[in-house]
Amino acid sequence: MAQDLRPVAAMAGLLVIAQLVALLLAPAFLGTTGPVFQNPNDPVNAGIYIALILVFTAIILFIVRLRRQNAVKYVILGAMFFTMLLVFYLPFFLLFLAVNSPWADPLATLAGAVVSAGLTYGLARYPEWYLVDAVGISVAAGVTAILGISFAIFPALLLLIGLAVYDAISVYKTKHMVTLADAVATQRLPILIVVPKTRGYSFLRQKSLKDQIASGEEREAMFMGLGDVIIPGILVVSASATLGARVAQGTLPNVLVFGVAGYVVVSLVTLLGILVGFSLLMRFVMKGNPQAGLPLLNSGAILGYALAYYLIYRDLTFGMIG
Repeated sequence: MAQDLRPVAAMAGLLVIAQLVALLLAPAFLGTTGPVFQNPNDPVNAGIYIALILVFTAIILFIVRLRRQNAVKYVILGAMFFTMLLVFYLPFFLLFLAVNSPWADPLATLAGAVVSAGLTYGLARYPEWYLVDAVGISVAAGVTAILGISFAIFPALLLLIGLAVYDAISVYKTKHMVTLADAVATQRLPILIVVPKTRGYSFLRQKSLKDQIASGEEREAMFMGLGDVIIPGILVVSASATLGARVAQGTLPNVLVFGVAGYVVVSLVTLLGILVGFSLLMRFVMKGNPQAGLPLLNSGAILGYALAYYLIYRDLTFGMIG
């Protein structure tokens, strides 16, 4: 049990880093690319996003059942390339703007494409755990920021609740998420966070998770899907972006907590709630069985948000109206 504490702490640290970077990136994305949805307050957005996740998952599972593992690999790597291009476009765009380049947009697109292509090639040829983690955290931070500014509070809450229910069903009832996780780990695909439990661990030698679970074999690493980082983090970013905008518009009071803006405190307490949910999740994970992450992570985020919002603003609408 004691040997598991360090990887658990490391995974918690990576989770926090991704969320804090997302908070820092969100204003820049809001001012450049803008939200994914034209109206972030529309609750239908949550249904659209859940539907897209279901369709993508179904496609991957269909390919897995056809035993076309290489096809799964190329589909995931292709999706990661375009996601990285979207994420890495921003820092290059800001860099070229800072030097007053008249071609900031095309240069940023080109630079982002080159970096994304290089990382995608690296992930295809040598997907060791540290490269997978570095890319995963970078992508998770960028995607969390983009989605956080794209969902206002009410749609974000609907999204977290809907995906928590789906995650529980897919892990405990249909178990297709365990099949997907096994395919991802066996193919060394970069849509998870890998934290070694033993020195000398190599992701390149990772065995089938299903076989390890069935045999009761001690696993040499801990895994967390990028979705477990991104989805609860949407509420962290949404709390800051949505409530901050309402303060600026004058529809929410500008409350300070020890000199810190109230909406920032709400956002950080939401992150604290995720960590509480993460701690509970790890207690189950360390028993050796696959666990659905989103029910506990999302519940922690929602409860942390609700508690902080009410204590600061004394408003039972919880920021869902405004």
